[in-house]
Amino acid sequence: QVQPVESGGGTVHLGGSLRLSCVVSGRTDSDFAMAWFRQAPGKEREFVAAAPSNGRPYVDDAVKGRFTISRGNAKNVVYLQMDSLPPEDTAIYYCAGAIGHGTFDYWGQGTQVTVSS
Repeated sequence: QVQPVESGGGTVHLGGSLRLSCVVSGRTDSDFAMAWFRQAPGKEREFVAAAPSNGRPYVDDAVKGRFTISRGNAKNVVYLQMDSLPPEDTAIYYCAGAIGHGTFDYWGQGTQVTVSS
């Protein structure tokens, strides 16, 4: 069974940094795209960043210059480095996985990120 598991969330002060990690069990081959989404209170879930199975990683314009997505040495690990955090980045962050260029069908439980002012 394919299951992403996030870690690394927490509370940080304005301008601080956090690094989220996601490990996907049940899938260790290279044809697996991974991404981060987030959902703030009262808002819909939104895309944050993606690391395609082949191709360059990319982030949404809203976080460009502050967030970086990267794959670990193991093919089933992805990170999200978040810097210069403002309170608006407070949300539950979800890791998601997709086979090849398919839809993101595999989701983690989420990890809470809170940025205090």
